[in-house]
Amino acid sequence: MSQFSVLVVDDEAQMRELIIMYLIKEGYECVEAEDGEEALVRLAERRFDLLVLDVMMPNMDGLSVCMKVREKSDVPIIFVTARGDEWDKVNGLRIGADDYIVKPFSPRELVARIEALLRRTRRQADDIVRIGPLEMDIKGHKVRIDGADLFLTLKEFDLLACFTRHIGQVLSRDQLLEMVWGYEYYGNARTVDTHVKTLRMKLGEHAGLVQTVWGIGYKFEV
Repeated sequence: MSQFSVLVVDDEAQMRELIIMYLIKEGYECVEAEDGEEALVRLAERRFDLLVLDVMMPNMDGLSVCMKVREKSDVPIIFVTARGDEWDKVNGLRIGADDYIVKPFSPRELVARIEALLRRTRRQADDIVRIGPLEMDIKGHKVRIDGADLFLTLKEFDLLACFTRHIGQVLSRDQLLEMVWGYEYYGNARTVDTHVKTLRMKLGEHAGLVQTVWGIGYKFEV
């Protein structure tokens, strides 16, 4: 089952529901937004693996949303629109979309395009994560902050990588133990606090990237 999360943005409720129904069948996690402004709110709340974005919407159209997103993120974007002439397609791709599908379309075709785009994105990715002042080379197990090397232990690195995969999400100590230490770890959950403390010390002036959520755990905010 897919573990990918998709933000579906369309002002037509029926279209959103149709797309989401097919994506959920394929195992995708879906979040919906009815216009561009709501989409930006959802994007500020958490990370998504892909955006399905209608072009013609009230308040803020899809092109404007795409340009805003591209200022901070390279998340894959598929435009969904009734406007299918060549100029519209070229303009959408130049602005930053990765693919373009014209209404009416087969939901199965959209799912296939999403799968292909995610495969291509994963193949092309060099496992370099860049978030604010932070740069992580996942394969090379290297971290730089403000251009300077940051030397982390294995668990500190894994913990930081986990945080970068869940930006803006509150993670409990138990969740972090499960994701970083694994199912078979039976130690005290407070070991998370110890590693967060040392990680913050090494982050120095950027220690605030890892925020404490009292009574629950932690979250990573840029």
